[in-house]
Amino acid sequence: MTNRMPSAPYPASPGREHGPVFSWFREHDGLIYTSGHASVDVDDNSRSPGDLLHEARATLQNLRRTLEVAGSAMDKVLRVTVYLTDMNQYAAFNRLYAEFFPGPKVPARTCVEVTRLPFNFKVEIDVVAHK
Repeated sequence: MTNRMPSAPYPASPGREHGPVFSWFREHDGLIYTSGHASVDVDDNSRSPGDLLHEARATLQNLRRTLEVAGSAMDKVLRVTVYLTDMNQYAAFNRLYAEFFPGPKVPARTCVEVTRLPFNFKVEIDVVAHK
C-alpha cells in the first residue's frame, strides 16, 4: 500500500458534475472520521462502476486502505453509515458486509436508501473509527 492520500482537501475538478472538495479522513481526539467512500480508488481517484455488490466490495476495500493510512483498521470501526440506491439488495449487501466486519463485535450501523448518489454510484459508506 502506498501512502499517496493527500492530507489537504481535493480541489473541485473543472468539468465534473460534482467536483470533489473533501479529505478522505480527518482525525480528532483519537477518532478517525472518513468522508463518504464509493467505488473510487483512494490513490488515483479512478472510478470502478459496476453492480451494487461490485461497488460495495470496492468501497469497503477503499475504506480499509483509508483507515490503514490513518493508523486505524476495520476492526476499530465504531459506527458505519451506508447509503444504498436499491434496498432490494440489502440482504446481498449484508452478506458482503459481514466479510469485512465479522462478529462478534460489529460496528453500530445505519443503512438508508437514497434516490441518487454522485456519479450514479450505487453505494456510499462512511465510518467513524478509533486509532
